[in-house]
Amino acid sequence: MTTARRRAARETLVAWAFLLPALLAFAYFKFLPMLKGIQFSFYKVNFGGENTWVGWNNFRTVLGDPAFRLAIWHTVVNGIAVAVISAAIALVVALALQGGTRSVHFVRSAIFLPAVTSVAIVAEIFKLLYYPSAQGPLNMLLGYVGIAPQPFFSSPDTALASLIGMQVWKAVPYDTAIFIAGLATINRDLYDAANVDGASPWQRFMNVTLPGLAPTLTIILTLAIIRGFRVFTEVYTTTGGGPGGATDVVMTRIYKLGFETFDYGLASAASTLMFIVTAVLTSLYLLRTWKKT
Repeated sequence: MTTARRRAARETLVAWAFLLPALLAFAYFKFLPMLKGIQFSFYKVNFGGENTWVGWNNFRTVLGDPAFRLAIWHTVVNGIAVAVISAAIALVVALALQGGTRSVHFVRSAIFLPAVTSVAIVAEIFKLLYYPSAQGPLNMLLGYVGIAPQPFFSSPDTALASLIGMQVWKAVPYDTAIFIAGLATINRDLYDAANVDGASPWQRFMNVTLPGLAPTLTIILTLAIIRGFRVFTEVYTTTGGGPGGATDVVMTRIYKLGFETFDYGLASAASTLMFIVTAVLTSLYLLRTWKKT
């Protein structure tokens, strides 16, 4: 073995030696609980006693539960709505923030703040903004344009839409940052050629900007839909799935099965189903990306 190869092997061993403690901790606190949860999904978990094998019954019970099916519907609606609305708004904001002036850089930094704000803090702020009386901040603004006070989180009819609005507010800055990065990769010569051909701003957007942003848009929508299917903190800290189950999503339903009714078998089965859905969506995205490369 040459000196260079020995040095490279030694550096590799040193790198793995530093990584090993973190990898072991990650495996112990991440992967082992995941495997244990998959195992529990096939058992009736008995605390203080022996677990009972039930096979696929937990999965049948979960999928046959009307409350769980309703939670799936809310999750799908929430995920798609947040992904599409936030992406549309973020694209408009990104187009408005193109450029390299100092003021634009400041606005970009300021507008990104909601993306790094704790979900718990955002939830408390929106509970204040959504205060359901006429004295609530948002209801006061609506009153100026002649709209009656809205119940927001307090009514089954408006709770999910209010929750979507809060998530959009938090997601737009993150999507905007990705769109700005995507806009920077578009060849500026294409815009010059379009100007020479007399293309209107709308034609430049449809024929140059939008095709150039296609990979970026795919990334944003895919990641947003995956996040939407796994939403929990936003719901738990605002409505807890209420009122009357109007905002119950899959993750809050899993939480209730595991920590309110203490049926770990059903909760594990529901978690396994969520893991499969997330893995499939991620695999489809990676496969699509791999085919394009």
